[in-house]
Amino acid sequence: MTEKEKALAGMEFIRGDIDLKKQRDHAEALCFELNHTSPQNTEKREEILHQLIKNTRGRFYIKSPFICEYGEYITLGDNFFANYNCKLIDGGRIQFGDDVLIGPDCTFVTAQHPTDPERRKLGYQIFKPISVGNNVWFGAGVLVCPGVTIGDNCVIGAGSVVVKDIPANCVAVGNPCRVIREITKDDDKNI
Repeated sequence: MTEKEKALAGMEFIRGDIDLKKQRDHAEALCFELNHTSPQNTEKREEILHQLIKNTRGRFYIKSPFICEYGEYITLGDNFFANYNCKLIDGGRIQFGDDVLIGPDCTFVTAQHPTDPERRKLGYQIFKPISVGNNVWFGAGVLVCPGVTIGDNCVIGAGSVVVKDIPANCVAVGNPCRVIREITKDDDKNI
């Protein structure tokens, strides 16, 4: 089994695989092109984004600057929006449901490295997927760590560091991010 096959199977692997590097280089070039294309040139931006992120289920809009590691391991649901400086480190799969809103300066990371310094020096790592449900809103500056699942209808407060799963229908905030309350019918009166 190649290191790339191990990585994509969610197994520990040694980074540096030539095929993975080619994929990263291609995505980096597309991100560079996207981030240097005028916001008014919507047709060119959409063309680049569709080359970069092939797994989309409808309309989406991503503001520049935008960075992803591979692009092909990202799935976007319908009506996806990412504000400025979104970073999707997608060695492991990152899946977003429909109607997801991402505030500025948010980062989603699927790569995890060993705590043991010797194994880290040898280049071991593992990709752990991230899954985001439908109708989720991320405030500015959120960091979502490897292996996290976030349920439908959640609000993740600005500056949160999400290290554990968040159940559906919750407001969660903090570092580490934790549920502070459920979303109720009274919330439709608040803005």
